[in-house]
Amino acid sequence: MPITTRALAALALAPAMLLAACNEATGEGEKAAVSADADPGSQTLAVALGRADDLGTIKSAVASAGLSTLFDGPASYTLLAPNDAAFTALGERGKALMQPEQKALLVAVLRNHLVPGHLTREAIDKAIAAKGGKVTMTTLGEGRISFAKEGDTILVTTDEGGSAKLAPGEAAASNGVVLPLDAVLLPRETTAAAQ
Repeated sequence: MPITTRALAALALAPAMLLAACNEATGEGEKAAVSADADPGSQTLAVALGRADDLGTIKSAVASAGLSTLFDGPASYTLLAPNDAAFTALGERGKALMQPEQKALLVAVLRNHLVPGHLTREAIDKAIAAKGGKVTMTTLGEGRISFAKEGDTILVTTDEGGSAKLAPGEAAASNGVVLPLDAVLLPRETTAAAQ
């Protein structure tokens, strides 16, 4: 289902409202809620990814794919970052995906884990509530991902059947957000090619 104008507006407003609230905060507790690692104004997305716990494999994948400079630039992105356990769960498919001859495939997979903008878990939650259900966005790889709630958990699904849950460890940066996932969102053809 395509994203509606109302849902797009809610998704666009939620981060702005969250950032405005953070700017008005005066205590250190409020700043800590934005990022446990550092003040988001003082680090890039590349630095936030490097400092994040349990994201070593995605950090290596980003470097291998040549996307590290993207995360140091001025544009804002949200990286849906599969944690190390998510890559381990892929077994041989995950190992094959990291091989140099699979670089084009790796880039395609990573681009489908990136959405434009500065989206925190809280902003996504507010957008889901404002729409009254699933919110769909287009990734940088031109795939479609949807966010929905199941109890207190935010689920991330693709049109091609991939699914994951947002995991703990969000890290905000000056040019984006790292949102850990508990699974890698692989398209069907990627799954077959990586075997």
